[in-house]
Amino acid sequence: MLPPGNFEVLEAKDGIEGLNQIRQEHPNLIMLDFLLPKMSGWDVFQHIQSDGTLQSIPLVLMSGRKEEVTEKIPEPFKYFAFVEKPFEKKQLVDAIKEAMAKAKKRPVMAPPPKEEAPAGEDPGVSSDEVQALNAKIEHLQSEVDGLKKQMGQLVSFIKQKLK
Repeated sequence: MLPPGNFEVLEAKDGIEGLNQIRQEHPNLIMLDFLLPKMSGWDVFQHIQSDGTLQSIPLVLMSGRKEEVTEKIPEPFKYFAFVEKPFEKKQLVDAIKEAMAKAKKRPVMAPPPKEEAPAGEDPGVSSDEVQALNAKIEHLQSEVDGLKKQMGQLVSFIKQKLK
């Protein structure tokens, strides 16, 4: 049903697995069903919206019962596209385009303010050391994220070969 293109589709059997994949893979697009087992699409949506690195990912939310969605999230849907099931290919393609456009317009969530030691107090560690350690942490985290993505791709490749 998706338009032709060079992309990989990742599927999850429930909301928990889906959220874990989103956090691990940072996909270019999320297509999220509102009704999911274990963790609802609503809960997954809330986790995505509260994470500054995930909320910028274009999101298509889908449900067979729009009223359940609008009970939780009032219209107009400002930062994501909605498509009601069942839907046709054109409706899905339009929703994907809409989600991409809305994601570009979304303001970037500011990182939480950094707490500094009050003036006159000796925290025991200089701010230069803290900055150096933070830079190392960021570098290591980016390496870990890259390795997680590679591992996920490797697992997907192996699963495809085993089919």
